[in-house]
Amino acid sequence: MTPRFKHVAIIGVGLIGGSLGMVLKRLAMAETVVGIGRRIENLEAAQRLGAIDRFVRDAAEGVRDADLVVLATPVDTYERQLSLWAGQLSRGCVVTDVGSVKGPLVERTESLLPPQVHFVGAHPIAGKEKVGVAAGSPDLFRGTRCIITPTARTSQEALGTVRSLWEQAGSTVLTMDPFVHDEVLGAVSHLPHAAAFSLMTALGELEDRVKPEQDLLAYGGGGLRDTTRIAASSPEMWRDICLWNRDNLVRMIEVYERHLAEFRALVNAGDAAGLEKLMARAKQLRERVH
Repeated sequence: MTPRFKHVAIIGVGLIGGSLGMVLKRLAMAETVVGIGRRIENLEAAQRLGAIDRFVRDAAEGVRDADLVVLATPVDTYERQLSLWAGQLSRGCVVTDVGSVKGPLVERTESLLPPQVHFVGAHPIAGKEKVGVAAGSPDLFRGTRCIITPTARTSQEALGTVRSLWEQAGSTVLTMDPFVHDEVLGAVSHLPHAAAFSLMTALGELEDRVKPEQDLLAYGGGGLRDTTRIAASSPEMWRDICLWNRDNLVRMIEVYERHLAEFRALVNAGDAAGLEKLMARAKQLRERVH
Protein backbone atom coordinates (compact mmCIF):
# COMPACT_ATOMS: atom_id res chain seq x y z
CA MET A 1 0.00 0.00 0.00
CA THR A 2 1.41 3.39 -1.02
CA PRO A 3 1.33 5.92 1.83
CA ARG A 4 -0.29 9.27 1.14
CA PHE A 5 0.81 12.46 2.84
CA LYS A 6 -0.70 15.91 2.79
CA HIS A 7 2.38 17.84 3.86
CA VAL A 8 5.93 16.47 3.88
CA ALA A 9 8.81 18.59 5.20
CA ILE A 10 12.34 17.58 4.17
CA ILE A 11 15.04 19.22 6.25
CA GLY A 12 18.25 19.07 4.27
CA VAL A 13 17.49 18.77 0.56
CA GLY A 14 20.76 17.23 -0.55
CA LEU A 15 21.48 13.96 -2.33
CA ILE A 16 19.33 11.75 -0.10
CA GLY A 17 16.68 14.27 0.96
CA GLY A 18 16.35 15.59 -2.58
CA SER A 19 16.12 12.12 -4.11
CA LEU A 20 13.41 11.16 -1.63
CA GLY A 21 11.52 14.32 -2.55
CA MET A 22 11.72 13.29 -6.21
CA VAL A 23 10.27 9.89 -5.29
CA LEU A 24 7.42 11.49 -3.37
CA LYS A 25 6.59 13.75 -6.29
CA ARG A 26 6.97 11.11 -9.01
CA LEU A 27 4.68 8.66 -7.20
CA ALA A 28 2.22 11.37 -6.10
CA MET A 29 2.69 10.30 -2.49
CA ALA A 30 2.43 13.84 -1.13
CA GLU A 31 0.21 16.80 -1.89
CA THR A 32 2.97 19.22 -0.90
CA VAL A 33 6.70 18.68 -0.31
CA VAL A 34 8.43 21.57 1.45
CA GLY A 35 12.21 21.84 1.45
CA ILE A 36 14.07 23.40 4.37
CA GLY A 37 17.75 24.26 4.27
CA ARG A 38 20.52 26.79 4.62
CA ARG A 39 21.49 27.60 1.04
CA ILE A 40 19.00 29.35 -1.21
CA GLU A 41 20.85 28.17 -4.32
CA ASN A 42 20.44 24.51 -3.37
CA LEU A 43 16.78 25.00 -2.43
CA GLU A 44 16.09 26.74 -5.74
CA ALA A 45 17.81 23.87 -7.55
CA ALA A 46 15.68 21.37 -5.63
CA GLN A 47 12.50 23.15 -6.71
CA ARG A 48 13.72 23.40 -10.29
CA LEU A 49 14.53 19.66 -10.35
CA GLY A 50 11.11 18.72 -9.01
CA ALA A 51 12.26 17.47 -5.61
CA ILE A 52 10.10 19.96 -3.69
CA ASP A 53 7.10 22.15 -4.36
CA ARG A 54 8.35 25.11 -2.36
CA PHE A 55 10.96 25.97 0.24
CA VAL A 56 11.41 28.00 3.40
CA ARG A 57 14.42 28.90 5.52
CA ASP A 58 12.48 28.82 8.79
CA ALA A 59 12.22 25.17 9.87
CA ALA A 60 9.51 25.89 12.46
CA GLU A 61 7.36 27.30 9.68
CA GLY A 62 8.16 24.47 7.30
CA VAL A 63 7.18 21.62 9.64
CA ARG A 64 3.94 23.22 10.82
CA ASP A 65 0.99 20.93 9.97
CA ALA A 66 3.30 18.30 8.45
CA ASP A 67 2.27 14.67 8.68
CA LEU A 68 5.81 13.53 7.75
CA VAL A 69 9.12 15.20 8.55
CA VAL A 70 12.36 13.82 7.11
CA LEU A 71 15.61 14.78 8.84
CA ALA A 72 18.32 14.68 6.18
CA THR A 73 20.95 16.92 7.77
CA PRO A 74 24.30 15.80 9.28
CA VAL A 75 23.58 13.66 12.34
CA ASP A 76 25.28 16.05 14.76
CA THR A 77 22.67 18.69 13.91
CA TYR A 78 19.66 16.64 15.05
CA GLU A 79 19.50 18.01 18.58
CA ARG A 80 19.78 21.61 17.40
CA GLN A 81 17.20 21.03 14.70
CA LEU A 82 14.70 19.49 17.10
CA SER A 83 15.12 22.34 19.55
CA LEU A 84 14.01 24.72 16.79
CA TRP A 85 10.85 23.00 15.62
CA ALA A 86 9.81 19.94 17.65
CA GLY A 87 7.23 22.02 19.53
CA GLN A 88 5.52 22.93 16.24
CA LEU A 89 4.73 19.34 15.24
CA SER A 90 1.14 18.21 15.00
CA ARG A 91 -0.25 15.27 16.92
CA GLY A 92 0.37 12.04 15.01
CA CYS A 93 3.17 13.47 12.88
CA VAL A 94 5.81 10.92 11.86
CA VAL A 95 9.44 12.03 12.04
CA THR A 96 12.08 9.92 10.34
CA ASP A 97 15.70 10.41 9.33
CA VAL A 98 18.25 9.11 6.84
CA GLY A 99 21.34 9.14 9.06
CA SER A 100 24.15 6.58 8.91
CA VAL A 101 24.33 6.38 12.72
CA LYS A 102 21.55 5.19 14.99
CA GLY A 103 22.23 3.79 18.52
CA PRO A 104 22.20 6.62 21.09
CA LEU A 105 21.09 9.08 18.41
CA VAL A 106 17.75 7.29 18.11
CA GLU A 107 17.28 7.34 21.89
CA ARG A 108 18.16 11.01 22.06
CA THR A 109 15.84 11.94 19.20
CA GLU A 110 12.92 10.04 20.75
CA SER A 111 13.44 11.85 24.04
CA LEU A 112 13.36 15.28 22.39
CA LEU A 113 10.08 14.82 20.52
CA PRO A 114 6.64 15.52 22.02
CA PRO A 115 4.86 12.35 23.20
CA GLN A 116 2.16 12.60 20.52
CA VAL A 117 4.79 12.57 17.73
CA HIS A 118 6.27 9.32 16.38
CA PHE A 119 9.92 8.74 15.44
CA VAL A 120 11.19 5.94 13.21
CA GLY A 121 14.91 5.81 12.49
CA ALA A 122 15.86 4.87 8.93
CA HIS A 123 19.11 4.48 7.03
CA PRO A 124 18.86 4.16 3.23
CA ILE A 125 22.13 2.59 2.10
CA ALA A 126 22.22 4.44 -1.17
CA GLY A 127 24.68 7.26 -0.82
CA LYS A 128 27.50 8.13 -3.18
CA GLU A 129 30.48 10.40 -3.03
CA LYS A 130 28.71 13.25 -4.83
CA VAL A 131 26.66 15.61 -2.70
CA GLY A 132 23.83 18.04 -3.31
CA VAL A 133 20.42 17.73 -4.89
CA ALA A 134 21.92 18.05 -8.38
CA ALA A 135 23.36 14.56 -7.91
CA GLY A 136 19.97 13.21 -6.84
CA SER A 137 17.64 10.90 -8.72
CA PRO A 138 14.21 9.37 -8.08
CA ASP A 139 15.86 6.02 -8.91
CA LEU A 140 18.65 6.40 -6.34
CA PHE A 141 17.07 3.94 -3.89
CA ARG A 142 15.95 1.34 -6.42
CA GLY A 143 17.55 -2.04 -5.72
CA THR A 144 19.20 -0.84 -2.49
CA ARG A 145 18.67 -1.70 1.16
CA CYS A 146 17.12 0.54 3.78
CA ILE A 147 17.51 -0.32 7.46
CA ILE A 148 14.82 0.87 9.86
CA THR A 149 15.61 0.82 13.56
CA PRO A 150 12.51 0.62 15.78
CA THR A 151 12.64 0.65 19.57
CA ALA A 152 10.20 -0.32 22.30
CA ARG A 153 8.69 3.17 21.95
CA THR A 154 8.06 2.95 18.19
CA SER A 155 4.47 3.18 17.00
CA GLN A 156 3.62 0.17 14.82
CA GLU A 157 1.51 2.36 12.57
CA ALA A 158 4.37 4.82 12.08
CA LEU A 159 6.77 1.92 11.51
CA GLY A 160 4.48 0.59 8.77
CA THR A 161 4.28 4.03 7.17
CA VAL A 162 8.07 4.44 7.00
CA ARG A 163 8.55 0.86 5.80
CA SER A 164 6.04 1.41 3.00
CA LEU A 165 7.66 4.73 2.07
CA TRP A 166 11.03 3.09 1.45
CA GLU A 167 9.53 0.06 -0.26
CA GLN A 168 7.75 2.38 -2.69
CA ALA A 169 11.09 4.12 -3.28
CA GLY A 170 12.46 0.76 -4.49
CA SER A 171 14.39 -0.38 -1.42
CA THR A 172 14.44 -3.72 0.34
CA VAL A 173 13.62 -2.79 3.93
CA LEU A 174 15.34 -4.53 6.84
CA THR A 175 14.67 -4.06 10.55
CA MET A 176 17.55 -3.86 13.03
CA ASP A 177 18.16 -2.80 16.61
CA PRO A 178 19.70 0.72 16.57
CA PHE A 179 22.83 -0.36 18.47
CA VAL A 180 23.35 -3.47 16.34
CA HIS A 181 23.01 -1.19 13.30
CA ASP A 182 25.98 0.87 14.48
CA GLU A 183 28.15 -2.22 14.93
CA VAL A 184 27.25 -3.62 11.53
CA LEU A 185 27.55 -0.35 9.61
CA GLY A 186 30.65 0.58 11.57
CA ALA A 187 32.32 -2.46 10.04
CA VAL A 188 31.04 -2.38 6.47
CA SER A 189 30.69 1.38 5.92
CA HIS A 190 32.39 3.56 8.51
CA LEU A 191 35.65 1.56 8.59
CA PRO A 192 36.01 1.57 4.77
CA HIS A 193 35.52 5.34 4.78
CA ALA A 194 38.19 5.72 7.47
CA ALA A 195 40.54 3.56 5.39
CA ALA A 196 39.86 5.56 2.21
CA PHE A 197 40.36 8.93 3.92
CA SER A 198 43.60 7.69 5.51
CA LEU A 199 44.90 6.22 2.26
CA MET A 200 44.40 9.51 0.45
CA THR A 201 46.18 11.50 3.16
CA ALA A 202 49.04 8.95 3.02
CA LEU A 203 49.26 9.46 -0.74
CA GLY A 204 49.33 13.20 -0.12
CA GLU A 205 52.39 12.74 2.10
CA LEU A 206 54.04 10.44 -0.43
CA GLU A 207 53.39 12.96 -3.18
CA ASP A 208 55.42 15.52 -1.25
CA ARG A 209 58.41 13.19 -1.38
CA VAL A 210 58.64 12.88 -5.18
CA LYS A 211 60.06 15.50 -7.49
CA PRO A 212 57.91 18.64 -7.81
CA GLU A 213 57.32 18.00 -11.52
CA GLN A 214 55.79 14.60 -10.76
CA ASP A 215 52.03 14.54 -10.23
CA LEU A 216 51.77 11.32 -8.25
CA LEU A 217 48.00 11.02 -8.36
CA ALA A 218 47.94 11.44 -12.14
CA TYR A 219 49.45 7.96 -12.41
CA GLY A 220 46.64 6.30 -10.49
CA GLY A 221 44.42 3.93 -12.43
CA GLY A 222 41.19 2.08 -11.80
CA GLY A 223 42.54 0.43 -8.67
CA LEU A 224 43.18 3.76 -6.99
CA ARG A 225 39.84 5.18 -8.13
CA ASP A 226 37.92 2.14 -6.88
CA THR A 227 39.73 2.00 -3.55
CA THR A 228 39.45 5.69 -2.75
CA ARG A 229 36.17 6.75 -4.40
CA ILE A 230 34.44 7.25 -1.05
CA ALA A 231 37.20 9.57 0.15
CA ALA A 232 35.45 12.20 -1.98
CA SER A 233 32.43 12.05 0.37
CA SER A 234 31.26 15.01 2.44
CA PRO A 235 33.79 15.74 5.23
CA GLU A 236 31.08 17.41 7.32
CA MET A 237 28.79 14.41 7.17
CA TRP A 238 31.50 11.82 7.78
CA ARG A 239 33.08 13.78 10.62
CA ASP A 240 29.78 13.50 12.49
CA ILE A 241 29.28 9.83 11.64
CA CYS A 242 32.75 8.89 12.87
CA LEU A 243 32.33 10.77 16.14
CA TRP A 244 28.82 9.50 16.88
CA ASN A 245 29.99 5.91 16.31
CA ARG A 246 33.43 6.41 17.78
CA ASP A 247 33.52 3.44 20.18
CA ASN A 248 32.63 0.92 17.48
CA LEU A 249 34.82 2.62 14.89
CA VAL A 250 37.92 2.76 17.09
CA ARG A 251 37.64 -0.96 17.84
CA MET A 252 37.29 -1.71 14.15
CA ILE A 253 40.23 0.48 13.18
CA GLU A 254 42.32 -1.48 15.69
CA VAL A 255 41.34 -4.73 13.96
CA TYR A 256 42.22 -3.21 10.58
CA GLU A 257 45.57 -1.96 11.90
CA ARG A 258 46.37 -5.48 13.10
CA HIS A 259 45.72 -6.95 9.66
CA LEU A 260 47.66 -4.15 7.94
CA ALA A 261 50.57 -4.84 10.31
CA GLU A 262 50.38 -8.53 9.39
CA PHE A 263 50.51 -7.61 5.69
CA ARG A 264 53.52 -5.36 6.31
CA ALA A 265 55.29 -8.12 8.24
CA LEU A 266 54.75 -10.66 5.45
CA VAL A 267 56.09 -8.22 2.84
CA ASN A 268 59.04 -7.31 5.04
CA ALA A 269 59.88 -10.99 5.59
CA GLY A 270 59.60 -11.83 1.90
CA ASP A 271 57.02 -14.46 2.80
CA ALA A 272 55.48 -15.24 -0.60
CA ALA A 273 53.39 -18.16 0.64
CA GLY A 274 52.05 -16.14 3.55
CA LEU A 275 51.13 -13.22 1.30
CA GLU A 276 49.38 -15.47 -1.20
CA LYS A 277 47.40 -17.15 1.58
CA LEU A 278 46.30 -13.77 2.99
CA MET A 279 45.35 -12.48 -0.46
CA ALA A 280 43.42 -15.66 -1.30
CA ARG A 281 41.42 -15.29 1.89
CA ALA A 282 40.72 -11.63 1.07
CA LYS A 283 39.67 -12.56 -2.48
CA GLN A 284 37.30 -15.21 -1.14
CA LEU A 285 35.67 -12.67 1.20
CA ARG A 286 35.48 -10.00 -1.52
CA GLU A 287 33.55 -12.37 -3.77
CA ARG A 288 30.74 -12.37 -1.17
CA VAL A 289 30.24 -8.60 -1.56
CA HIS A 290 27.34 -7.70 -3.85
